Formats: sequence, structure tokens, C-alpha cells
Amino acid sequence: MKLQIEIGGKKRHVEMTQAGELPVWTIDGQHVGADATEVSPGIYSILINGKSFEVRLERSGAELRAIAGSREFGIAIIDEREWRRNRGSAVEAEGRQKVLAPMPGKIVHVLVKIGDAVRAGQGLLVVEAMKMQNEIRAPKSGTIDRLAVVEGQTVNAGEVVAIVS
Repeated sequence: MKLQIEIGGKKRHVEMTQAGELPVWTIDGQHVGADATEVSPGIYSILINGKSFEVRLERSGAELRAIAGSREFGIAIIDEREWRRNRGSAVEAEGRQKVLAPMPGKIVHVLVKIGDAVRAGQGLLVVEAMKMQNEIRAPKSGTIDRLAVVEGQTVNAGEVVAIVS
């Protein structure tokens, strides 16, 4: 599989092939020892050349946002076949979308109310986990149909916190 990935504004050519049971990664023509495991919804343990990283991925419209420690990166995956199919247009989730808590934590701010119109990527809630506050964003443009949480409430990873249609 070959992809072009833009991370923080810099384009990278990434190729993944299979060698037995293990994937082989090549980034910009150089072999990289890498492996990744999803440890909870949206949170990955990534091993790159012997160094371990915990990375949280959040969808923001057609882009991904990766948070590793105190650093945050915008990621756009440029799959030429997908780009041709969509003619380069931005892709949003379609239909009624459940918004899930990416990690266990406490809801510290509710930024919207039922009936509000929202844009893809707009902040809906702020959840605090391990003394860090993380904004949960809308997966699509639409209307808030349901809020399943209130400020001060604790949530589990993967729990529905809102519905956008």
C-alpha cells in the first residue's frame, strides 16, 4: 500500500509491505522499524526504531489530528485513488453520527446545546483525562440531536457523548 501523508504541512511518501507476518514500512525511501497497536479507541501505542510513543488520533473533518505528549500535528492522508473518486473534495461523515469519548475522563465543558448547528471539526465538549483537557470535535456539519453528558460527569472510552445529524 502506497500513500502520501502530509504531517504538519510536510509531505511524506509512505509504503507498507508485508514480510511474513510483520509489516515493513518505508518512509521517503528509507526503511523504518515501526509497529502500532490500538490500546483503546483512538489511542495508539507506536514503536518507531525502538522508541515508544502514545498517540491519540482525532478526526477533524477530512483531516486527522495526532496528539503525542504535548505536541499536536495535523495529518492529511492523500490516497490518490480516493482523491480521484472524490475529485479532491473534502470528505465529511454522512448521516447521523454518534460522537464517542476517545478516553475515560471527566466532562469539564459542554460547548454546545441540543439544536445548535455545528461545522465539521467544531468543538462540542472538553474532556479532562490525566490532568489534560481534550476537545471532542464534530465529525460532520449538522445539528446537535442529543447530548448524553453534562459538565462534571465521568465518561468511559467509547461511550456516546453526543449525536450529530
